[in-house]
Amino acid sequence: MEETISLKELLQTLRKRLRLIVFITITAVLVSGIISYFFLTPIYQASTQLLVNQQNSDETVFDEVQANLQLINTYNVIIKSPAILDLVVNELDLNMSTATLNSKITVQNEKNSQVVNIVVQDESQAMAADIANKVASVFKKEIVNIMSIDNVTILAKATVADHPSPIRPNPQLNIAIALVVGLMAGVGAAFLLEYFDNTIKTEQDIEKILGLSVLGVITTMEETDLKKKDVVHVRNSRVRSESIGS
Repeated sequence: MEETISLKELLQTLRKRLRLIVFITITAVLVSGIISYFFLTPIYQASTQLLVNQQNSDETVFDEVQANLQLINTYNVIIKSPAILDLVVNELDLNMSTATLNSKITVQNEKNSQVVNIVVQDESQAMAADIANKVASVFKKEIVNIMSIDNVTILAKATVADHPSPIRPNPQLNIAIALVVGLMAGVGAAFLLEYFDNTIKTEQDIEKILGLSVLGVITTMEETDLKKKDVVHVRNSRVRSESIGS
């Protein structure tokens, strides 16, 4: 026999476990906020732009653009190669390996665009800007020796903002996600506890589980109530005794 759960029972479960749901949600939000504000290191981003454009070519404009677009994929690899990054590490006297520097750099370009973006992420925005500009300048200079071609122009240099904002972490976003996840986890825990709770608490539970009608209910009496009744009984007995004696 299938067991159906009504909307009323679902709401009763949520109301009964409301403290648990609120506790889990608040805990998730607090943990997310503490980690985001006090434990995660802010990461800043800076970028520079390069234009790939062949000069003094005998090709038509269309063929020239197509040739430059085909070169961009090669340039993307060369920019992050040791031939460029080793020079950047030496010239900036960076206290990091070439592999570490490589992991901080992302090279991007829009589809069918001759503009290449060099994006650098670092714990310091000033350092990120210095690295981006140095990578661009070193690449522009070295590509002439590597491929015997001079078709790179620096369009925009990376700059440092007066009040830079880190790209991550985003505490507000993390807290919002934690709020949703905590709420879902709290509701899930409430229903899970309710599912495994097989104790009988009310006469309705007896009727539902055993399928029997409840004929009567024995009232639960607290120990304090029993003591009060004993005191009243003793007083009544003394009153009766005094009445008989008189």
